[in-house]
Amino acid sequence: MTALLYALGVVVVALGIAVSIALHELGHLVPAKAFGVRVTQYMIGFGPTILSRRRGETEYGLKAFPLGGYIRMIGMYPPHKGDAPGTIREDSTGLVQQMSRDAREWEASQYDPSEAHRTFSALSVPRKLVVMLGGPTMNLLISAVLLAVLVCGIGLPSTSTTVESVSRCVLPASAPAGTSCEGRQEAPALAAGIRPGDRILSVDGRGIDEWSDVTTAVRAAGGSRIDVVVERDGARKTLHATPILDQRPKIAADGSAQKNPDGSIATEKVGFLGIGPGQELQRSSPLEVPGMVWQTFEGTARIVITLPMRLVDVAQAAFGDGERDPDGPVGVVGVSRLAGEVASADQPEFDLTAKVSTLISMLASLNMALFVFNLVPLMPLDGGHVAGALVEGVRRFVARLRGRPDPGPVDMSRLLPLTNVVALAFLAMTVMLLYADIVDPITLFP
Repeated sequence: MTALLYALGVVVVALGIAVSIALHELGHLVPAKAFGVRVTQYMIGFGPTILSRRRGETEYGLKAFPLGGYIRMIGMYPPHKGDAPGTIREDSTGLVQQMSRDAREWEASQYDPSEAHRTFSALSVPRKLVVMLGGPTMNLLISAVLLAVLVCGIGLPSTSTTVESVSRCVLPASAPAGTSCEGRQEAPALAAGIRPGDRILSVDGRGIDEWSDVTTAVRAAGGSRIDVVVERDGARKTLHATPILDQRPKIAADGSAQKNPDGSIATEKVGFLGIGPGQELQRSSPLEVPGMVWQTFEGTARIVITLPMRLVDVAQAAFGDGERDPDGPVGVVGVSRLAGEVASADQPEFDLTAKVSTLISMLASLNMALFVFNLVPLMPLDGGHVAGALVEGVRRFVARLRGRPDPGPVDMSRLLPLTNVVALAFLAMTVMLLYADIVDPITLFP
């Protein structure tokens, strides 16, 4: 049964990625066709074609390795303007110029000159931007929809006012897990009769709406006897507890433990009771979705910006003695393994709702990563074409201001050497992540 659930998790995420890629390419296809560009292929995957069908002037198909996709539009590079008879072409004297010329000539051979007005290079700058941003925008929308399902439909994990754990004894805040209670003072909560499952209604006469209210009231009541009203088995029960004064971590505004300049946890002497909160899924208003999308975007952008350094860490973990960062980049194999672990997890906290929520969250994060990564202004990514269109717009604007002739579209074929280098770098990154995910995988349950 565990193996079947593991396989189901892998299949679900694989299908989610495939659908995300298909919709990304659809985001390019629809505006391109709407603007009259002839699209010859719409393909999901790379390598040999295993299934295809032609509808109108476009071939729709599936390739052997569904790790990406593309649409092919005619005239991605502008044709050569031509030279006067007897002149030597400027682009025939160097490797880069030759590569550019060959690419333009190959592009021009794929369509009849009468269709020049239907090429991508013939589009206006705004239309080029719409076509190239259509794919990443689709991924952004998918991520936003999935996050909305999480926030408004399923709910996000939140601390409840129900007690989940009661300490047996008083241990120092720095004590490692598993420290024995032998010879230790009994925890005040245990002495007061507080049990897991009790819902805290009030502490020292203060009504409790969220767990932070419990923390505030207990920390302020160190050394004093207080009443703790709980709901147990549907009935109200008043218990009497005396929180002890103890060195506990300082709490920051965001609820995390404050740290000293040297990295150690800052402490203060406050009341300690010895109870821990449970978790519950809390639905929020749709108004919370934009903030969640922005938070996901910020986190993903930080990862993309620091990707070179993170890849160095991955290489050190895969080929040396370094440790794999659990929040670092993973490849297709790594994502599949994590999805399988989520689906087959038998921990009590991972019920069906938690598993579905986690898988949806993974797909939302993957689509946000596709959105951000494709906006990197390097060819062959969509961001490279966007940058080219923006440069073209600036050139034409400056030419109009100076009363000069239209300089025409930017010839992106001149960036082919850089494009090839970037493509090889992406391939190397993919292979390294594949290797790292096999020999030193990130796991959900170490």
